[in-house]
Amino acid sequence: MTDTTTPTTLTTGRTSRRLAHVVTEALSPAVLVAGISIAVAWHSRSPVWGVVTAVFASAIPLSYILRGVRRGHYDDHHVRTRERRPAVLLFAAASVVVGLVLMVLLHAPRDLVALVVAMLAGLTLTLAVTHWWKVSFHTAVGAGTATTLALVFGPWLLLSWVAVAVVAWSRVRLGDHTVAQTVVGAALGALAAGAVFPLVR
Repeated sequence: MTDTTTPTTLTTGRTSRRLAHVVTEALSPAVLVAGISIAVAWHSRSPVWGVVTAVFASAIPLSYILRGVRRGHYDDHHVRTRERRPAVLLFAAASVVVGLVLMVLLHAPRDLVALVVAMLAGLTLTLAVTHWWKVSFHTAVGAGTATTLALVFGPWLLLSWVAVAVVAWSRVRLGDHTVAQTVVGAALGALAAGAVFPLVR
């Protein structure tokens, strides 16, 4: 059989894969969680609480994952092996709960409390699915972020769903998820944010 692969095709493939890597890292769950925490805090005029939220919901869970990578428990910081993901999600949920208790006790802005409760709802949904299927946490967090942005800053930010689609493409392009897994992840993230955030705020 004749190999029809051309240098141009190879170059295009390498370029798209590099782009997918950039998107996956730039719009990773840790980055998005920290970003939405700061954004909602800025809207609530409570930047310090935004930092606190980012620490408990993003920095501490990411530190746990990186420690696991160094010890050989995880292949990388995206935890590609599905069976390893429940432990990570449970630790993240525990960290978020500690942050939430602190926020409630010290009377953090209501929108930030609602954000953290929605995060917990999203973690719970993805954890439930992860027990039997490798749902995309990237698109779950991306969709939750996009939905929250629209709820807080106005419907024009529904345009941020374009970024969710790009994230989904990157995960499929890198072979980490199927299209179905990214779509379900996005649905779970949107459901958690769209239902829980307005209810709690």
